[in-house]
Amino acid sequence: MTITLKVSENTKKKMIEYFEDKKRLKTPPYAVFQADESDTVVTLYESGKAVFQGTSADIDAAMWKEMEQHLNPLKQVEMTNSEQKEKKEKKEIMIDPNIYYASSIGSDEVGTGDYFGPMVVTAAYIKKEDIPFLEELGVKDSKKLTDDKILDIVPKLIKRITYHSIVLSNKEYNERYSSDVNMNKIKAIMHNKALFELVQKNLGQEYIVVDEFAKPGVYFHYLKGVPNVVRNITFMTKGEDKCLSVACASLISRYIFIGEFDKLGDSLGVFLPKGASDVVDEMGVKIATQFGFGKLKECAKLNFKNTGKIQNMLQKKQGL
Repeated sequence: MTITLKVSENTKKKMIEYFEDKKRLKTPPYAVFQADESDTVVTLYESGKAVFQGTSADIDAAMWKEMEQHLNPLKQVEMTNSEQKEKKEKKEIMIDPNIYYASSIGSDEVGTGDYFGPMVVTAAYIKKEDIPFLEELGVKDSKKLTDDKILDIVPKLIKRITYHSIVLSNKEYNERYSSDVNMNKIKAIMHNKALFELVQKNLGQEYIVVDEFAKPGVYFHYLKGVPNVVRNITFMTKGEDKCLSVACASLISRYIFIGEFDKLGDSLGVFLPKGASDVVDEMGVKIATQFGFGKLKECAKLNFKNTGKIQNMLQKKQGL
């Protein structure tokens, strides 16, 4: 669960005092602090945005909501709850029980929306007998779980199921990307390779499910000329919500991505931000200033618009 609360300056001061002894050593960019409060990770940003993540997020956010109301009685409190959004999304998702309760191979990817860090694709096989275990473990789309929860779940998960993951570094990604080879083509080739590794094991799957990022005709067009093309695929939008093998693939991919992302940040000696926001641009400028612009070829996806923004920021910084 993730809850975001907008707090005023007087509440910020109270939070800074309260969490003084609970702060983590590493602080995300543009954050005043990040701290641990029982089962909740609390991040307070300079903008006044307070983010509560974890099983007790609602309890901790409620406490600071009351403080905000007490200190600023005439101000309307701004607060959003990811769980409420999730309930709305669930109403729109139609699950086919024939697929959900079947033995299946599913594939999903992570890292395609992040400027820094690799792309990771995983194909995972689950037996129908594993479904109660997976549901009890809390398997769901990796985007709906905190990184801490994923780090807890996946080691238990990979002991139980068969999977194959492919990691594409930023350097490899930049070498492959061209006017003829876009990100979706790279993804299709990676999905196909991961799926083939499992299919040839003759695991007995009833379905092969891919979280749809391209229409089937386009997907197979991307694979023209590629050996060992896996067919008989069921393509699903929001596949991680409708098929547990896709959800497992999503979680394992994210688990691997987190590890690789942290190693990359450590090698650069910085706290790397995820995504592709303005904060990412600032970090790109910092890396290019310290190591040279060429370093981005090794740690970033250069086709993102962030690259152009970073170049412009560097030029302004150099007074050009």
